Amino acid sequence: MTSPLPSGSAASVLDLAPVVPVLVVSDVSDAVPLARALVAGGLPAIEVTLRTPAALDAIRAIAGAVPDAVVGAGTVLTPEQVDDCVAAGARFLVSPGWTDALLEAMRGSGVPFLPGVSTTSEVVALLERGVREMKFFPAQAAGGTAYLRSLAGPLPQARFCPTGGIGPATAPEYLSLPNVGCVGGSWMVPADAMAAGDWGRIEELARGAAGLGDAGLGQGLSSGSGPDRLRHADGTCR
Repeated sequence: MTSPLPSGSAASVLDLAPVVPVLVVSDVSDAVPLARALVAGGLPAIEVTLRTPAALDAIRAIAGAVPDAVVGAGTVLTPEQVDDCVAAGARFLVSPGWTDALLEAMRGSGVPFLPGVSTTSEVVALLERGVREMKFFPAQAAGGTAYLRSLAGPLPQARFCPTGGIGPATAPEYLSLPNVGCVGGSWMVPADAMAAGDWGRIEELARGAAGLGDAGLGQGLSSGSGPDRLRHADGTCR
């Protein structure tokens, strides 16, 4: 898959938009209109979690039909899933936690990845392995903004995408932290809107979410000054 982003220097998944929608797709027919609504609302990075049998087909459908979306796979737990997700067209990978085997598979996948952490020791272990960008999960339960703020001093090189229990009321506080690039959440895809196929409502909610970050965040996507490739968690790009 080629990047939908304009030419330029490499960017991180954490810098594409202030919010990454975290999706549970049960019906693959919803995948494309849902992705189009999110992209139209200003949220191009989309995480489809591997929580339903339709997930891989949903990733495949979005990758093939929505060129302005940067679709990724979430809840990646095994090296086998890494291979399946990349084959389906996933542009990035997200895991709730990590092991050395899973980390090795994600590093060798050829796409950016965000391994999950919830403790200082896990963060230090990833930094030791050259990984600087991570998912902080479950964010609210694991200490929230106070915890992340306390990590910024001793571990300023680590950057996070907090996910888990975050909504529109709490997202701005996370986004104000110096070590947070974006947050993950699902509030812009409410169950009743999904059930009704109300893509217009989802687009409006996505637009509201896209406006939660700094004014300049993600502007390269529309201004023509954005990157051609996504930077990996260890700072390299391919």
